[in-house]
Amino acid sequence: MAGILYLVPTPIGNLKDITLRALEVLESVDLIAAEDTRQSLKLLSHFNIRKTLISYHQHNEQGRSQNIIDQIKEGKNIAIISDAGSPGISDPGSVIVAKCIQQGVEFVVLPGATAITTALVYSGMDTTKFIFRGFLPRENKDRKPIIDDLIDRSETLIFYEAPHRLLNTLEFLKENLGNRKISMCRELTKLYEEIIRLTLEEAVEYYKQNSPRGEYVLVIEGKSKEDIDKDERAKWDSLTIEEHIIRYMDDGISKKDAMKKVAKDRDLPKSEIYKHSLDI
Repeated sequence: MAGILYLVPTPIGNLKDITLRALEVLESVDLIAAEDTRQSLKLLSHFNIRKTLISYHQHNEQGRSQNIIDQIKEGKNIAIISDAGSPGISDPGSVIVAKCIQQGVEFVVLPGATAITTALVYSGMDTTKFIFRGFLPRENKDRKPIIDDLIDRSETLIFYEAPHRLLNTLEFLKENLGNRKISMCRELTKLYEEIIRLTLEEAVEYYKQNSPRGEYVLVIEGKSKEDIDKDERAKWDSLTIEEHIIRYMDDGISKKDAMKKVAKDRDLPKSEIYKHSLDI
C-alpha cells in the first residue's frame, strides 16, 4: 500500500505558530525532507521530534523529488518542510506536487504560517486582490520585464527581499513604479519584527541612512484607478477624434460602437463625437 506525501508549513519566526496538526504529522511520518537539515533539526529538537532527515532544496529538487515519490510508492509516509513558511511558495515543493499529480501519488497540503498574508494585512493596503512575485531577479535585464508586466496592475504587489539587496531593489522599484506607498515588513513574528509604512522615495532615503537587517516582505500599492484612467486618456491625446474613431473601426468595430467607445475614452458627449464622424 502506497504512503502519503505531506507538505507541512513551519513557523516563519515564532515557533509557537506551528500548528498542532503539523506537529502530529511530523511525529507520525517515516521520513522528513527538509530544505536545510541543520535548520530543521533545531525546530524538530525544540518539539522533541526525532526523525530521519534528508535534504530537499532548489539545487536537488528535480532529482530528489522522484526518489521521494518512489519511497512513497513503496509505502512510506514522508513530510516536506522548508526553512520557514509553506513548501511550494518561493521554496521547494511545487516540483514534487506536479510529479505527484502526474503519477497519481496522494499528497496532503497542510495550512499554516506564511509571510505573504501576514505582511499584506499589516500593510493596510487592498487585500481583496494582490499579486505575489517572490524574489525579483538580481539583474535589471531579468527583472525589468517582470515589473513592466506589473506597472499598470491595480492589485497590491508583494515581493520578498534579502537585506543585502534591499536598497538596490527599492531604487529599482522607485525608478520603474514611481513614488508609490510601500509597507516594509521586517522579521515577521520574530523578536525584532518591524513594520514601516513609507513611500518608495522615503524608503530609499531611509535605508541609505539605516542598514537593512533581517528578511523583508515588501508590500506596494497597485496603480490607482485615477492614474489608470489618466494614462488611458493620455493614449488618445496624440490622435484626433477622427483618428480615434478610425482606430476602433480598423479593429472591426462598427462606426456607431466606435463612436460610443471614443466618447467614453475621452469623457465627451456623444453629440460632440458625432460631429467629428460625419466625414468618416
